[in-house]
Amino acid sequence: MQRYDLVILGAGSGNMLLADELAHLRTAVVEPNRFGGTCLNRGCIPSKMYVLVADAVENARAAARLGVHATVERVDWRAVRDRIFRRIDPLHDGALDYRRKNGVDVYTTEARFVGPKVLQVGTERITADTFVVAVGSRPVVPDIPGLDSVPFHTSDTIMRIDDVPSSMAVIGGGFIAAEFGHVFDAFGTDITVVTRGPRLLTGEDEQISARFTELASRRHRVLLDARITSVERRSGGVALTVTSPDGEQVVEAEMLLVSAGRRPNTDRLDAVAGGLELDEHGHIVTDSAYRTSVPGLWALGDVANHFQLKHMANAESRIVRHNILHPEDLRTLPNALAPHAVFTSPQIAGVGLTEQEARNREIDYLASVRDYADTAYGWALEDTTSFVKVLASPHDRRLLGAHIIGPQAATLIQPLLQAMTLGLTVDRIGRDVLYIHPALTEVVEQALLAL
Repeated sequence: MQRYDLVILGAGSGNMLLADELAHLRTAVVEPNRFGGTCLNRGCIPSKMYVLVADAVENARAAARLGVHATVERVDWRAVRDRIFRRIDPLHDGALDYRRKNGVDVYTTEARFVGPKVLQVGTERITADTFVVAVGSRPVVPDIPGLDSVPFHTSDTIMRIDDVPSSMAVIGGGFIAAEFGHVFDAFGTDITVVTRGPRLLTGEDEQISARFTELASRRHRVLLDARITSVERRSGGVALTVTSPDGEQVVEAEMLLVSAGRRPNTDRLDAVAGGLELDEHGHIVTDSAYRTSVPGLWALGDVANHFQLKHMANAESRIVRHNILHPEDLRTLPNALAPHAVFTSPQIAGVGLTEQEARNREIDYLASVRDYADTAYGWALEDTTSFVKVLASPHDRRLLGAHIIGPQAATLIQPLLQAMTLGLTVDRIGRDVLYIHPALTEVVEQALLAL
């Protein structure tokens, strides 16, 4: 049995652990797929490179409202795809070589726990004083009759297809469906979204969710409160039998995208055999310092939390590195805020409580909504649908939540996130901070002043 000081399972955010401070440890990394994890290879980065193209197409087509009469001659899927992955794919080999040249053993086969802190990797067994589990998550494939007998894609595979389909059925109404609906619509695909929920993006604040559903329904066919009873192969594609408030109907499409959520990879790792406690969703249970039920074994990222956010996993990686080196001075993340963004059209960002959560938890709150159209830059954009929504406590005047739908939402939310992190009152950030005129940040200022 090979013995190490440190074994890291997963080379996404787990790979970020290996800073100079850990160079004195005999270390192994186990990664059966590609260095960079989901974010680099199958998630955040390539998908946003596609979104940027989709934004350019949409902006050109919508420019007439500004007096610019432009047309899009052609969008070259293969050229875009190849540009993206010719840049991304070489990074795996570079990272692999770098680790090995710097004394890290890298295992590229599947691994499973066969006991606490004992790992079977191919034909070898390895152990270590310290383990970090960061094996991420994968798409959920729902149990729908017939789905296993038809061709379909998930977010893992859809970005590498050879040709854009003429039509696509999308199962799910979350952020993956929202982003890829935007992308493929821009490339000319006729989109049908089928979701069980009453709206799209139901995890967002209800006003954001309702507005996005309204706008998406102008671009796509959207079936709400819908249940798929069967899927079957048809000539030229697939057919979904769907039951909804409008009755039963058949949705036909050339291609099927399944975007029904993600699940942690703990089952593939046989985490239970390793003595790890799991929650009801299969995530590894950790304390606030990311220690697990096995002493000396830490966990971070999608395998341990429900956020599925790369920036959270990166922050957790920094915390775990410190805690491995300084067990007498354990750190936790400084706050429980988990900001997120959906890079669809329009862009969406949120942090903290939604209005429905505040109501359900009987938390007192004040709410303010301000349209982009109320600002000078909103006038310039000829924007009629975007807004900022902020919630604050009427007692201590601090922000409880912030939610934005519209251009630059992921950037506009940052000062609100910082104010929440620092515990500033809405009065201070609304009155004591200057907002550049006529920048779009004035819509944030106006929403705060209204409180």
